[in-house]
Amino acid sequence: MSVLEGIEPVEVFKYFEEICGIPHGSGNIKQISDYLVNFAKERNLRYIQDDSGNVIIFKDGTPGYEQSETVIIQGHMDMVCEKDNDCDIDFTKDGLRLDVADGYVYAKGTTLGGDDGIAVAYALAILDNADGSIKHPPLEVVITVDEEIGLLGATALDCSVLKGKIFLNIDSEDEGIILVSCAGGVTAECTLPVEFENKDDLEAYKIVVTGIAGGHSGVEINKQGANSNVVMGRILAGIDKVSPLRIIDLNGGKKDNAIPRETVAIVGVSKYSNEEDMNTYIDNIGKVLANEYRTTDSEISVTIDKVAPVAKVMTKESTDKVICALRNLPNGVLKMNSDIEGLVQTSLNLGVLLTEEDRVRLHYSVRSSVGTEKDELTDRIDTLISMLGGHMELIGAYPAWEYNPDSKLRDIMVKTHIKLFNAAPKIEAIHAGLECGIFAGKIEGLDCVSYGPNMDDIHTSSEKLYIDSTARYWEYTKAILKALK
Repeated sequence: MSVLEGIEPVEVFKYFEEICGIPHGSGNIKQISDYLVNFAKERNLRYIQDDSGNVIIFKDGTPGYEQSETVIIQGHMDMVCEKDNDCDIDFTKDGLRLDVADGYVYAKGTTLGGDDGIAVAYALAILDNADGSIKHPPLEVVITVDEEIGLLGATALDCSVLKGKIFLNIDSEDEGIILVSCAGGVTAECTLPVEFENKDDLEAYKIVVTGIAGGHSGVEINKQGANSNVVMGRILAGIDKVSPLRIIDLNGGKKDNAIPRETVAIVGVSKYSNEEDMNTYIDNIGKVLANEYRTTDSEISVTIDKVAPVAKVMTKESTDKVICALRNLPNGVLKMNSDIEGLVQTSLNLGVLLTEEDRVRLHYSVRSSVGTEKDELTDRIDTLISMLGGHMELIGAYPAWEYNPDSKLRDIMVKTHIKLFNAAPKIEAIHAGLECGIFAGKIEGLDCVSYGPNMDDIHTSSEKLYIDSTARYWEYTKAILKALK
């Protein structure tokens, strides 16, 4: 039985539930891409599916709108796949386990993918408008792939097939706010070579940093909460002063654009070290962290437990290099915007920390609304990593989306919002990267706005999509299209 059956708007939640039943994590988009193609085929709508899996679906304007200017409706089909430790879902083949509580939709134990499944659901409901009750200009519905791992689909898309210059990006999470500018960014993948040796005179301990709120590294970075990878670097440096250690294994985070919530380290220390001293340090640092992050990460905790000995450990030099990198590479908010109050201008997030056979990988999401500051920041990372014997590779760079002071679309959306809700929306910029920047760079004269219904805790297993907000912004979307005659 459908979990969302009967929930208004029925036509939207019908498609949202279908989408949630299809695996569609970033990098695993074939099924959802083919689903969109089949949707178009079943309704005799012209479509394009490119080699990357991006899908464009075309539809003529409704009666009276045939000659109106074409409108692009855009979102992305991939989702961030995060889950609780005790969740057995396999994102590569399983759908999500939806449920409803207290006025919102969520997925049990996993991310929901409301970012950006709701855009796809809105778009399909509009395209399925067989009776013409939803008035709209000619439409080009553009659903891209792999937005969450660097806007890869939008970057690869051939925009020469698009006629529209009016662009509705439905990829925001705050009702009452419309976005008109975003930061540019890049993923900095750092590789630090390490060497291992056999040592049979060490005890092994497992250290876990957990209880961190996490979240989107653009949207939530302004909260300046904890990053479990960075916190672990601090802890390893502290333990090393008490009982010199060797790193055996070190892993934390899964996505460069998600603030990591948990990091696990396995370390070796001398059998003659004082275990009580280490436990005392862990107790003390736990209290320190609880105080420092009492507002942003009230459940932060650090534990240490003895585990089975492991003979193969990093050399002292490699251990020191890894700790040095974690302690000295920048992380978090580096600069606030001086023109827009509360807007982060430049930041970075150590989202992935991974130990492999002969190297440690550190993946950063670097963002800035000022291109030169982004370049300067990646240069800083490269300088330190190079001095430690490693190297950096930049992947998935995307441009900033600059504010358009003469946006007719923005004016229409403000007037429509006032008419529907008796209140003007806030006009804001965002520190996170949006596909709007890619499309604005490819389509000359693009008039673009980003908006969406209320969602909380995106990119975490606590993600929520609010039903009443989804319904209100469904009416808002239809009203915008009607006003674009």
